[in-house]
Amino acid sequence: MNMIAAWIATIDRAMAEALPADMLAQMGFTTRIRTLLVFRIEHLAGRRESLRRALTVMARPTNLPRAAQLGWRSADLMWRMAGDTATDFNHYSKRAILASVYGATLAVLVDDHSAGQAETYAFMDRRLQDVARFGKAKARMSGPEREHFSVARLLGRLRYPAS
Repeated sequence: MNMIAAWIATIDRAMAEALPADMLAQMGFTTRIRTLLVFRIEHLAGRRESLRRALTVMARPTNLPRAAQLGWRSADLMWRMAGDTATDFNHYSKRAILASVYGATLAVLVDDHSAGQAETYAFMDRRLQDVARFGKAKARMSGPEREHFSVARLLGRLRYPAS
């Protein structure tokens, strides 16, 4: 797991170097997240067997907590690079959703033999569309009562104060 964690850290660093904030700032949020995911997929596409083995090790019951932590860390980095400043429950839900979309996409990537990872990108885009549809439905369902006091939002703001 330590070697896998180090490998993931190198991908995180490469992503941060290749996609600086000023480049990402020129895109919308959805495009930023997709661009970050595409970078990671492209970085891993030539290393499918290594990825398959890493996913197998990470799926062992004793490694699941560490695997979840690594997935969370990468999702958090992607959201921060995208410019997310949420401090309420959305901070946590965005990262959990992105980590699950990314993990599922990696599971498709290891067996994708299509040209240019077309199947992987189609899968990823469908998941991102599903998340966007859910977000729109949730926004329609929550109205002015959303502005009530929230302990989670308070704790989030204490942890990540506004700059």
